[in-house]
Amino acid sequence: MTDQTLWRPTRRRLTDTLLAALAPVAASVLALGGLSIWTVLGNAGSPARIAVTGGRLFLPTGDTPETAAFFRITNTGGSADRLLKVTSTEADGATSLSRHRMTGARSASARTVTSVPVAAGDSISMSPNSLDVIVPANADWRIGDLVTVTLHFERSGAVRSVAVVDRPGQ
Repeated sequence: MTDQTLWRPTRRRLTDTLLAALAPVAASVLALGGLSIWTVLGNAGSPARIAVTGGRLFLPTGDTPETAAFFRITNTGGSADRLLKVTSTEADGATSLSRHRMTGARSASARTVTSVPVAAGDSISMSPNSLDVIVPANADWRIGDLVTVTLHFERSGAVRSVAVVDRPGQ
């Protein structure tokens, strides 16, 4: 063989090779370190943890066939969840989720929604001006009554809660 066909490692070639290998190795070590810290802190794979509090149900007035219920939904888990529906055996029919939007100075529109996302580490406060549960009225409800409801979530399953019957605006 001739001298020109032999590969000879030079300082420059070795430095270039080491630098080319260093970037992916450093990125891998950094990613692995970050994932390890995330896991140690308990965030990796933690499920949604749903809590439902502050249930209120407006006392139906007159011959109104429906009323509204409101809850505070908190997700303290590491994964998002989705509210799919709300049920109650104490209501006189099927409930539905509804979102209200102001369309003018003194008017609003409501539309039924099929589900509501609940992000990880976030909470939703239902109100007459945003999201609520439309509930068929029960003529037997009185102020102070407790109405049992079940909120059904995509990942967390059924979560039971109670709503206190009270007058709107209180």
